[in-house]
This record gives sequence, structure tokens and C-alpha cells, in this order.
Amino acid sequence: MGTGTKPAGRAAGRAQTLPMQGLVNALTRAALSTPGVAKGIGRRLILLYVFGRRSGKRYAIPIAYMEHDGKVLIGTQFGWSRNLRTGDPIQVRYKGKLRSADIEVVEDPDRVAELYTLMCRDNHAFAKFHNIGFDSAGTPDAAAVREAVRLGARAILLTPQVG
Repeated sequence: MGTGTKPAGRAAGRAQTLPMQGLVNALTRAALSTPGVAKGIGRRLILLYVFGRRSGKRYAIPIAYMEHDGKVLIGTQFGWSRNLRTGDPIQVRYKGKLRSADIEVVEDPDRVAELYTLMCRDNHAFAKFHNIGFDSAGTPDAAAVREAVRLGARAILLTPQVG
């Protein structure tokens, strides 16, 4: 993504759903669950096992992450994230291994914006997915980040168990 640009046709800060998202997710889930393959793709993606609050159905959700202050940081605008609660355990496939992880959902909008900015700076594909451009100095567009937060962006910190 070039500096100062954002994809056309979508509001700044609005996450996108890819064409054939279900197929993309299925292929990504398979890759993250395959020994050897998971090592490469798992440097930027983690697989979360989330249970629906009402349905009780288990969903395997691939999502971009970055390591931050000894934790795994993820960000999303999608509704499944409302099923995550601070203090609840979750199963994740992290760096090719199935592990339990503790959840911390960040509630403060300023802190969410700060963490989203870090993720955008670290992973330009994440920024593009959330339609957040960059200024000429390479800094994520603060207005687009704030708009993402206004649109429901959430930041979640995970602490995977070692072993």
C-alpha cells in the first residue's frame, strides 16, 4: 500500500470481507493446522477457536497477529470478537501448536487506537485490510484508525501457555 493511499470504494477504517472469504479461511485453517506449512504462515497468522455465545458452535478463525510486550496482539472489527471476554481461556493454534491462552480484551478506545496503530505499522497488509492509509512519513492515518475504533474495532491481547 502506497503512502497516503487507501483502497477506493470503502470508507477509511472499515474492514473488508474478501471475495470467497469462506474458501480463503478454509485454506488458511488447513495451512495453519499442517505441520511444516504452519511454521511459515504462522509467523503472521494465528488460529483462534471461538465458541458462539448463543449457538455454542465452535469456530476456527484465522487472524493476523503481532507479538507485543510478551503477548500476542490481534485486532478486528468483526462480530465474532464479542465472544471473547477478559479472563476467559481460549484455545489457539500458535506457531503450529495447539495451546491454551488467556484473553485480555482492551476496552479503552484510546488504547485500542494505539494498538491498532502498532499493528498497522508492523503489518501493512493488516492496515490495507482495515482501509488505513499512511502519511508521507509512513505513519498510519490517525483519522482512519479512530474511524476503525468508532466502527467497532477491538484489540485483544492473548497470553499463550508455553509447553
